[in-house]
Amino acid sequence: MMEWVPVFLLTIKCIVLGTGMFFSIKWHYDQDQKKKKEAEAAKLRADQAADVTD
Repeated sequence: MMEWVPVFLLTIKCIVLGTGMFFSIKWHYDQDQKKKKEAEAAKLRADQAADVTD
């Protein structure tokens, strides 16, 4: 019975760490996409403002 305890705990550890890494990578990717979208929006606003003043 006791020989299954390390296998069980290692499995749980891998699942928890794998899930944490997945969401960490996803969060950083989403933040990068958000920054790119905000930069594009700022550039479009600047271009539109430049067109209005011309």
